[in-house]
Parts: sequence; structure tokens; C-alpha cells
Amino acid sequence: MSDTDLLQLLYNILPALIVAGVAFYFFKTFSENENRRRRFLLHQENQKTALPLKLQAYERMTLFLERISPGNLLVRIKPASSDKIQYSNTLVTAIDQEFEHNLAQQIYVSNECWNYIKTAKNATISLIRQSAADNAIENAAMLQEKVLTVLMDEDAPTVAALTYVKNEVKEIV
Repeated sequence: MSDTDLLQLLYNILPALIVAGVAFYFFKTFSENENRRRRFLLHQENQKTALPLKLQAYERMTLFLERISPGNLLVRIKPASSDKIQYSNTLVTAIDQEFEHNLAQQIYVSNECWNYIKTAKNATISLIRQSAADNAIENAAMLQEKVLTVLMDEDAPTVAALTYVKNEVKEIV
């Protein structure tokens, strides 16, 4: 084969190689765009089902925080006797039961939000236990008064968590 034949062969093959390269590039770009479009549509479809579940979880967490707020808790759960320890244990048990009832909601809220909720729960329990441990408190009625007095001086532990939940919902809606 001579140089002329080789050059002629190269002239004949070069356009085919260029067309093949361009076709490969367009096919690859089209495939990537199509995959991104499918992922976007799948994500959008998942959002249609996930968003209502997330919002429902935030609603449940808001209800939980409202139910364990010391002011609401003391109004809802009346003392069965005048024993302050028994009453404080009843209040703590009610908080723990509410919390256990809503444990599954943590998969729908952010970790930080869940930490705020757990902190509010633990702080509320701590407030009740510290008030019950006060030697000046003699009975359940005085325990109620003590907790309500503390709430007059400072915000309930659930206030910060409720604020965080509300702000997080604003971000996702």
C-alpha cells in the first residue's frame, strides 16, 4: 500500500470517525439528561407522598410538645391523692407515654429537631422532679403551684422546641 492509498483511506475514514464521535457525545449527553429527568420525576413523586407524612409528623410533634407543656399537663392530669411524689410520678409517666407513642415520628423530622424535642421532654421531667424534691412542697397541690410559679418566671421547656418545629416546617413548605 502506498502513501497515496493510505492518505486516501484516511480521508475516507476520518469523516466517519468524526460523525461517530459526535453521535457518541450526543447519545451520552442525552442519556445523562434522561437519567437526571427520571431521577427528578421520581424525587418529585416521592415528595408528593413524603411531604404529607412529614407534615403529619411535625403536627404530631407539636401536639406532643403542647401536651407535655407543664401548664397544659397540670391542667389535664389532676392529682389522685395529696402525695406529691405519686403525683410527680404520674406526670412523668404521662410524659413518657406520650413520648413513646410518638417515637416513630423521628424518622420524618431532622435530627436537630428531634434533639430539641427530647431536650424539651427531659427538661420538663427535670422541672417536675426538682419541684417535687423541694422540701417546702408538702402535697400535690403545692407541687402544682410550684411548677406554675416557675413557669411565670421563665418559659416552659417546650417553648424552644415548638419554635424550632415551626421554623423547620416553614422551611419545608
